[in-house]
Amino acid sequence: MSGIGGIGNAGSVQQILALRQQIVDRSQLLQQLQQPAAPTEAAAPAGGFGAALQGALEQVSEVQNKSSTLTEAYEKGEVSDIAKVMLARQEAGIAFEATLQVRNRLLSAYQDIMRMGV
Repeated sequence: MSGIGGIGNAGSVQQILALRQQIVDRSQLLQQLQQPAAPTEAAAPAGGFGAALQGALEQVSEVQNKSSTLTEAYEKGEVSDIAKVMLARQEAGIAFEATLQVRNRLLSAYQDIMRMGV
């Protein structure tokens, strides 16, 4: 075994880099949510808003389940790569934060619509 906890092998390094890229992508998504959208970006996905939202929530659930599974495996001693476990936990946290931001934006939009006069 090369490196500490098997981190030195190429497979683990590639996995860490892939997880890091996913975290960076989620971070960029959060930044895009904070910026106002241009009117030209109003095109709806093919399945509609509800389907897109359902798909996103399922992905967040999968990420959180993966994180929980890796954390439990680490606690049992089945997984020795702490970096992989921590990256999974961070990814789950970012996914949850993105979901929370989307919920806040939807709630704000709903409240704005309800305040409009007829």
